[in-house]
Amino acid sequence: MKHADPYQNSDGSRLPIDMAIVARLTAEIREAPLDCECKPKLDETLAHFTVLERRRTIHKHLLDARHCREQIETMIYYLNDLDELGPAEQDRSVYVDIALLFDDIARIAHEGAYSMRQLSEATGRGDATT
Repeated sequence: MKHADPYQNSDGSRLPIDMAIVARLTAEIREAPLDCECKPKLDETLAHFTVLERRRTIHKHLLDARHCREQIETMIYYLNDLDELGPAEQDRSVYVDIALLFDDIARIAHEGAYSMRQLSEATGRGDATT
């Protein structure tokens, strides 16, 4: 039997990374030559596990994005020091420190965007309820 791409949904869209391993495991178990009465129960258990993993993944990405926002809020607070700086500061390292804050904000914003994209993909199919 030909294996479906374990990284894709039936509609061809990519699975979030977190769910790909669940899909691979499910595909392998479903195709295993099990000659027992437990097969329907196993399929039911796998379906339930998939729903639980999708929920866990959704909540993880939402929490990750919120954490990114909190980190950015803290860094913006420190950026308020920029209002007190002038072009002739005695300690030139403050300019580098501010630049590093901007770099960190950009990196964390990228991480938050990734989490939200993964969340969007995970909630685009399946059960996204609490």
